[in-house]
Parts: sequence; C-alpha cells; structure tokens
Amino acid sequence: MRMRMGWGNTYRRRMRVFTMAVVIYLDYKALQQREKWASSAKKSALWEKAHERNARRVHKLIIELEGLWVKFGQYLSTRADVLPEAYISRLKQLQDSLPPRPLQEVCRTIETELGKSMDDLFSDFVKVPLATASIAQVHRATLLDGQEVVVKVQHEGIKTIILEDLKNAKAIVDWIAWAEPQYDFNPMIDEWCKEAPKELDFNHEAENTRTVSRNLRCKNTGHDDNTNANRVDVLIPDVIQSAEKVLILEYMDGIRLNDLDALEAFGVDKKKLVEEITRAYAHQIYVDGFFNGDPHPGNFLVSKEPPHRPILLDFGLTKKLSISVKQALAKMFLASAEGDHAALLSAFSEMGLKLRLDMPEQAMEVTTVFFRTSTSAKESLETIKSLNEKRTKNMKVIQERMKLNPKEVKRFNPVDAFPGDIVIFSRVLNLLRGLSSLMNVRIVYLDIMRPFAESVLQGNISRGPRVNDQWIYDTPVHSDVEAKLRQFLVELGNNEKILGIQVCAYKDGEVIIDTAAGMLGRYDPRPVQPDSLFPVFSATKAITAGMLHWLVDKGKLTLEENVANIWPEFGSNRKDLIKVHHVLNHTSGLHNALSDILRENPLQMSDWDECLNRIAVSVPESEPGQEQLYHYISYGWLCGGIIEHASGKKFQEILEESFIHPLQIEGELYIGIPPGVESRLATLTLDKDDFQKLSGIGNRPDMPSTFQPGDISQVVTTLPVVFNMLNIRRAIIPAANGHCSARALARYYAALADGGMVPRPHSSSSKPPLGSHPHIPKFSSSQNVSKRRKGGKSKEESAVSINRTNESEEIPNYSDVSHSRNTSGDGSTKLVNDSSNSNSNSNSNRISTTDSSEDSNPRNNSVGRIFSNPRIHEAFLGVGEYENLALPNSAFGLGFRRTKSKEGSILGFGHSGMGGSTGFADMNNRFAIAVTLNKMSFGAVTGNIINFVCSELNIPVPAEFSRFSEMGADAESSFGRPLIN
Repeated sequence: MRMRMGWGNTYRRRMRVFTMAVVIYLDYKALQQREKWASSAKKSALWEKAHERNARRVHKLIIELEGLWVKFGQYLSTRADVLPEAYISRLKQLQDSLPPRPLQEVCRTIETELGKSMDDLFSDFVKVPLATASIAQVHRATLLDGQEVVVKVQHEGIKTIILEDLKNAKAIVDWIAWAEPQYDFNPMIDEWCKEAPKELDFNHEAENTRTVSRNLRCKNTGHDDNTNANRVDVLIPDVIQSAEKVLILEYMDGIRLNDLDALEAFGVDKKKLVEEITRAYAHQIYVDGFFNGDPHPGNFLVSKEPPHRPILLDFGLTKKLSISVKQALAKMFLASAEGDHAALLSAFSEMGLKLRLDMPEQAMEVTTVFFRTSTSAKESLETIKSLNEKRTKNMKVIQERMKLNPKEVKRFNPVDAFPGDIVIFSRVLNLLRGLSSLMNVRIVYLDIMRPFAESVLQGNISRGPRVNDQWIYDTPVHSDVEAKLRQFLVELGNNEKILGIQVCAYKDGEVIIDTAAGMLGRYDPRPVQPDSLFPVFSATKAITAGMLHWLVDKGKLTLEENVANIWPEFGSNRKDLIKVHHVLNHTSGLHNALSDILRENPLQMSDWDECLNRIAVSVPESEPGQEQLYHYISYGWLCGGIIEHASGKKFQEILEESFIHPLQIEGELYIGIPPGVESRLATLTLDKDDFQKLSGIGNRPDMPSTFQPGDISQVVTTLPVVFNMLNIRRAIIPAANGHCSARALARYYAALADGGMVPRPHSSSSKPPLGSHPHIPKFSSSQNVSKRRKGGKSKEESAVSINRTNESEEIPNYSDVSHSRNTSGDGSTKLVNDSSNSNSNSNSNRISTTDSSEDSNPRNNSVGRIFSNPRIHEAFLGVGEYENLALPNSAFGLGFRRTKSKEGSILGFGHSGMGGSTGFADMNNRFAIAVTLNKMSFGAVTGNIINFVCSELNIPVPAEFSRFSEMGADAESSFGRPLIN
C-alpha cells in the first residue's frame, strides 16, 4: 500500500528514502566489484539486470511516497540521453498516470477555494481525471456558459509533504557528495529548494501562464510578423480563474508526447515539433528572460489539427532573469559557439559562476556539454560512456596542473560558485535534450538557439556611433588632429567598418592622439578603453625584430653571425650558412616552414618547444640571401630561438627587459598574455564583405607559395576562432600573437622613431595611466633555455625572475648618460633628404596639446635610451652601412617593412598585421602611429586613418596607405596588395 498524502509520519518517509538510497548505492558498488571477474559478454547482462532491478525499486518507492519524488522521477524519465532504458521505461509512467485522489477530496478543495458549490461552477464535471501528477490532478469540465475547461486541483496536504521531501532530498545529496564527491548536486538541490515551493500557489502559476503567453504572442492570430525570424508558433491555454489551490484553464484537445502511436497516426513531424518547443524555450530564456523551468513531456500536448503545434502547459516553476544575467547567458552561449574563451570567462564572471582553477579549456568543456547536439535514446549508453571518459580525461589534466593526489582529485570541484540562474537554465537544457532523445530525433541546439541569443545583445552589438553617444570612449582630446580624427572614426563606424578600435600617435615625442572607440567584441558590448588589449597578428614581428636588434646592440650576437653558431641544433639540413640578417630580411629560405600548422592543427602553435624543434629540423627551399619571401609564420620562432639561445634567458624576459620596463608600458604589451588580463581582451571578428574580395586578388610573387590569396581565404575564416581561444592567446607566437593597446605600440614606435630615445611619460590625462597595471606575468618554468655558446652563462645563472612579489622592487635604471642622444636640431638619423621638415615645423602650431604642465621639450624629460647604436635606423631598414645585409630595393629591411613615399624614397619603417592592426614610425618627421582593431579587414580602415592623420599633419603619406584614400574604403579588390602581412 502506498503511503497516502498526509498519512504516516515524517520519520517513516525519511527512513524509506534513505534506506532505498543506501540499497541502490551498495548494489551498484557491489556490481563494480563483481564485473572485475566477469567476462566481457556477461558484463553487459549484469548491468542490464541491475538497472532493471533498481529502476523497479525507484518506481515502486515513488508511487508509494508521491510528493516531490514524483517530480524527481518525471525529470529522470526525460533523460533518455544519459539514463539506461530500464529507468526511462519505468519512470515515464509517472508523467501522467499516478493513482488519482478521491473525487470527494477534489470537490471539497474546489468549493473551499472558489467559495461556490460545484453546481454553481460547472454544468458538467468529469469524475475521471485527465491526469494525476505530483502536486495536483486535472479534470475536464464545462462552465455554466458552455465553455470547455480543465480544472487543476492541488492534493490535500501536499505542501507539508513537499517541504519535508525537499529536506530529505537535500540530506541525500549531501550524503552522495560526501561518498562520491565527483557527484555533487548541491547547487541544483539548493535552487530547487528555493523555487519548488512557488509551485504550490496556483495564483502564481496563473500569472506566469499569462506572462509567457503574452511574451510568445500566442493569441496573435495574424501573420503580419511572419518575417520575424524569432517568431514562435506554439499554443498556451487561457487562464479562466485561479485560487491558491485551484486553477481553471481553457481546454485544448491534444496528443500527449508519449503517445507515439497517435503522433504517428496524425502525421506529426516529431523533429519539427521538438525544434519548435526548443525555439519556444530559446525565446523565453534569451528574449523574454522569463521561462518555464519544468519542460518534461507531461507538460506538453500536440494539437490534432495541422500544423500540429506544441501546446505548452504547467507554468508553476518559472524563472525570471535580470537583464544582466540574460545578456550573460546569451554571451555564454555565443562565446561557446564561437570558441571564444575570453568572452566565455567574462560571461561566467557576469553571471556569478566562479571557477577554482585557471583552465579556460575546461570552462569551454562545460558549455560544450550544455549545448551539445542531442542523441537518440538508442545512443544513450554511448553518450554516458563518452561523457564519463571526457570527465576522467579532464580530471587527469586538472590533477597534473594542480598537482593533486588521488584523494584530493576525488574531492575536487572546479566550480567555486554556481548561481541559481544557471541551475534552472541547465535543467531546462537537460530536459529539452531528454525530450528529443525520448522522441528519437536529433536536435542541433546551437543552430536553433543562436538567433535568439544574438537578439539579446542586438541592441548593444548594433549600437554604433549613430545611436550610441558613448561610442567614442570619454578621454581628453590631445590635439585638433585628434578632434577631427574622432569625427572621421564616427563616419567609419556608421558605415559599419569599425567594431572596436584604438588609435594613438606621437609627434616630436608628444602624444597627439590617444582615442579608443567601439566595443570589445561582436558579442561583448563593453566599450573599448585605452588599456584594452588587441591581438595584432604580424604587427608582432616588429616587436620581435626589435628584441633581436636590442641583443645585437647589447653585444650578445651580431647580424652577420651564423644562426647555427648561436643555436647549434639549427645547423641541420643545409641551414649552417643561414645568418641572423637572413632571418630578419626574410631571405633564409624557410618561408614555408611550419606552414602545415595553420592547415593541419593550429593548436600546435601553443607548444613553444615543439615549434622550436620543428624549426631546428626544417629544410630551406632556397639559398640564404637569394630571394625575399615573407616568413609569415616561421619568422617568429626563428627569431625566438635566436633570442633565447643568444641571451640564455626566456623570450618574455627579454621582452620585459628590452622594451616593457624602459618604455613603462607594463600590462599593455604582451606576446602571449598571462592569466589575469582576460577582462581587457578584445575579441576578433571578420569583415566578411572584405574577405569575400579575395577571389578578385591575383597571386603575390613576394609571398610564399603557401600564403597566396587562395590559401589565405581558407585560413582567415578560422583565425578569429583560433586566436580567440585563450590557450592560443597565452602562447608565445612571436610572429603573430602580440596583444597590446595602441598607446603601448605607438610608444614603442615613438622610441624607435627617435633612434631609441625613450619618450617622456605618456599623457597623464589618459585613464588609466599607461603602465599602471600592477600585473606582472609569470613565465613558465618549462621553457628550456640552452646555454649560451662562447662561454655564456647558463640559464640558472643568468635568468632574471620577473615574477616579483614585492611591487616596490627597483626597476633597472635605463638612463645611461653615456648613451644620451645629441639633442641638436639634426639629432635624428637622416636616410633621405628631409624636405618635409619645414612643412612639419610650420604645421606644429596646429597641434594644440592639452597637457601644458610638462616641459615643452620632450627630450629634456627623457628617461634614457634603449639603443646605443647611432645608426639604429639604418639597421632597421637595411640601408647605409647595413645595405649589404638586405636585398636591394626589397620590401623588407632587417625585421621591418620599409615605408616609402609615392616617389620611392624611404620615409620610415613599420609592420602591419593580418586584419589591419598596424604600427609605423617616420623618423624624419619624428612621427609614430599605431592602430589596433578587432574587425579584421584588408586594411582599408587603417589605411584611411593613417592617410587622414598624415594629411592633417602635412607630412608624407606612406605609399602603402595613400592608395586607400585614392581608391576609397571599398575598392580593395582591384589593387591586389592588401595589408595581409
């Protein structure tokens, strides 16, 4: 005999639940021991019998206890994607076939709640219920006015039972978490304890029903909005009357989802049906922020008339999301779909989900499980096996990373805080997945939910300057030129050419432009700020080249040295004659080395040692110094290997020592970002219109055979996905993985423009101040730094620890008086006749700076030099005394692209990155500029900006940028030489 509602005592119910939990637990633990001695053929049979045996026990107990356990059983019955068939077949009987409550009890509740007799309420009341569920049962009836209705009546005494069952469920979950720590369901049960009691007030359910119906526009019979891609076609019954324990709804005739024969007979398209249900929930979650948290099969019907629309029932358990959480959920979904680790972690932070470890790939695994494509019930065992294997693999990674012993691993929970909004959200996703498995259809949730998630952020992600008066970040205007540039950026933004951008420029050692605008990402509407970090791709090469020149300047190596003399392993396979200047000049013959990484497995780029080893054993395709072909991917590791072997230090230590500290740009220039800067990362996206023009671009003879437009078109579509991944962003890829702000990159070039003279401190009006970020990167101890040849120090003797714990530790003094620059009027190194100086000087009064408190002569406030070589410009460009080290009239000097005027004279040097981020210096006019952006294009935006600024300053416009002004922002397909280096 089942335990009637309100009968017995609390102690007996609790003992029955705990006894059953222990019995089932011990049964399975014993089976785990037995199967060790069973043959493979018998193992499957043993498990099937155990599942059948325990499913029978669970079902019997639920029928006996009723209450909350029925709801629990209903939830389990929907998980055909992860539960054995024995449980599904037993528990799905709970969806609508519980033993009914006595009619006398039902009538008593109705009359008490509504204050009228049955005769005064109904002309007809069907005694046999349509369905009996955990909290109530439903009867069909006819009102006095003839309207057909259903009457939902709450069971007597159910409130006391439900509250007691919640306590028991909580106790069991605590016990399971203690016995099997990897199965800690406390976040779910805690949220359930908070939300479940709301189902006991049918007035609450009535209002929820009206709200969801209104949100989904279920009563809109017109078809005027069919063009709306997010329109949902479902039915929800009208609310006629409600009280705390009675709810009267419009009657809708429909087929139950578990009546597969009837669905077949009526010709219902089950896949389309489940897709429409999923769309309805996507609308509720992402668009409305108000959704039903209990989508089990018993809460749906299917209309018998074509087009067989889903009928949504039972809105007792609903969840209301704040706008911020709704946006965070949408951002989480889209970040998962795009593989964007930074945006994903940002979304987690916004919704209050905290992880105990810095492993973004594990966070991505969590969301991948959330939104995975559903599987049929037949595939459930394979699904369980796959998920368990993945979890075991992930825990092994965690164990290795965190150095945990087996006992600690068993009790380790990577989630530190699990917000309730996510609990109900994940429960809905699981129920929907179980629904598709039950119906034996495959649903791709990412495809169905994406447009709804995008619509949440649409108001923000489409907020260009036309509708967003804060599109330009609020920082002081440094000059008239900057004021005009901001107007120009607004024009580009209104034409949707800019998503997020930074522009910074120096003239005569002073900041004249420092502007940030737009958003951090397509799905990240936070504003770009001056300290935001942008991936700049091959603009990184100029920084890497600068590090090599710095080591030459410090006497650690020479440009004429054989690389194999510095890096012995490199000398194999006919590479013994390759010299340092060949690498810098892109003439080593290794232009296609490692090109297979981008095509086969881009993730290998994150393995520094493996890439160095592959460079060491690579085979050149041409004799060194004979042919200049752009080393688009190999360049970084060629330079990186030389830097580490020549210095005896790690690559990033040299970066810190050479440029970061002396230029005071801490926290805003990295090659491989450290943990802790994720909130400042810009997310890459693609200007698809631009890259569709690749088909109109012919082959480039100056580019390697594997880096022609056809190859680029295949690679470029994957670049945003790959380089948005945090493990790639954290990798040292010195050819392509610089992350910096425009103001840091511009300051670097400003120093180079002055031959290594460090500019005076960046404008104090820029907030936060440049170099103010206290974060100091931790360098991996796994990087092997070989002993320097010729009696150099070992890595143990020479390594400088950058992971300082004392922030007041003294930074080396870079003010070397003996290296001070001649500050006479002709202090800069001249490479061509400086005919523009008079123009530049006459134009100087147009640059009205706002910061007049500092000395007007920037050189008087210099903190030192980073190069002692007075001919360093010639070294960068491969001219003058360095002319014999570079191919004549070639595009590249020694590590930098030569920037020329329209007439062909050299103006300066710089480097652009795939997508448009750029930095360059004009040493004749003591001008430097950097542009960073996250909407990757072929350089039209950058070209127009640099053309605009140079024209305003009346200084020569580099030829590679001047053509953009001549041809317009949209004419790139015809000139054949986009900024793709």
